[in-house]
Amino acid sequence: MKAVRVSFEESESVRRQLLNDSVLDKTRKLVKKNGFIEIPVTESFDKYEFTLVEQDRPQYYMQKKTLDISLNIPENEKKLLPRGWNILGNIIIVTLNEELEHRRKEIGEALLCLYPGCKTVLLDRGISGQMRQPLREIIAGNGTETIHKENGCFFRLDAMRIMFSQGNLAEKERMSKLGRDETVVDMFAGIGYFSIPMAVHSKPKKIISIEINPVSFGYLKENIKINKVKDIVEPISGDCSKRTPRSMADRVIMGYLDGREYLPHGIDALLPGGILHYHEAVPEAVENRPVERILEASNRMGRHVHILGVRRIKKYAPGVWHIVVDALIK
Repeated sequence: MKAVRVSFEESESVRRQLLNDSVLDKTRKLVKKNGFIEIPVTESFDKYEFTLVEQDRPQYYMQKKTLDISLNIPENEKKLLPRGWNILGNIIIVTLNEELEHRRKEIGEALLCLYPGCKTVLLDRGISGQMRQPLREIIAGNGTETIHKENGCFFRLDAMRIMFSQGNLAEKERMSKLGRDETVVDMFAGIGYFSIPMAVHSKPKKIISIEINPVSFGYLKENIKINKVKDIVEPISGDCSKRTPRSMADRVIMGYLDGREYLPHGIDALLPGGILHYHEAVPEAVENRPVERILEASNRMGRHVHILGVRRIKKYAPGVWHIVVDALIK
C-alpha cells in the first residue's frame, strides 16, 4: 500500500496538502520509520514530487461505522457511494453520482446518523453565475445557516446560498500571518475568508473589504462583529471596479479566480512597494499566464513588478490549478 515518505519537520504541511487534494488515506495511521514519517495515500496518488514507498505492514485505525455499512442498498450501488464530504459547522455537504440520485434521502439520513452533531445534509450540484452561488438541495434535516470555525475564527453563513472553500486552508493561514500594521484592501472579500483571519491574527492597521453580493456582504458584516474586529475591518458594498480605493494600500488581495479584468484596479490601489496577491484558475498548459497578466497590466500603468512567488493552491478542475501570485509593485 502506498505512502509518502517525508521528514518530520514537513510532515504536517504535507499531510494537510494531501488531505486538501483528497488523496490522504484516512483509514491508515502515519508511521515513524528510519527517521522519516510515512503518510498513507490512496492508490490513485501519482505526484512525482514526493518519495513514494510501499507499506508491507500498514497500521489501521479502528474501523468506524461507514456509509456503505449504514445503508441497505445493492452492492453495485454501494460502489458508487461518495468516499468523502465536507462539513461546515453542523452542515454536511455531499456530491452524489447521478445513478444514486434516487437514493439521496436515504444517504442524507445515513450521514446524519454517522454525524449526530450535524443537523442538515445538502446535496451539492456545483456553482452558478459570476457570484459563484451554490446549487444545493436539502436531502435530510432542516436549517442551512451555521457557524463554521476555522483557524481560530468564526464564520456565520447560509450553506445553501454561500460557497466556503476548505481546500485553500493553508493559503488562508498563510495570509493570516501577513499585514501587521499595514493598510490592506481585500477585493471580492466574500464573507471575510481572508479579511477575518488577517484581522484576528495579524492585526493590520486597516482592512478595506469590498463585496458586491448582498447576501455575502450581510454575512461579512456579521462576521466582523462576532470576531470583534470592527476597529480593523471596514466593509464596503459594491463593485470592485468602482469601490476600490486608489494609492493607499500596502497590500491588496484579489481572491476571485476570474478577476483578471480588475487587475488595473488592484494595482492602482497599491502604494509604491506594495504587494499584490493575485488568484486565478489556470490550465496547466499556460500556468505562467497569471504572471504575464500582472506584468502586462503593470507595464501599461507605468509600474514596475518583482514577482515574489507563484504557488499552486489546489486542483480546481481536471488539468486546471488554483494559482496565487505574490508580486511587489513599485
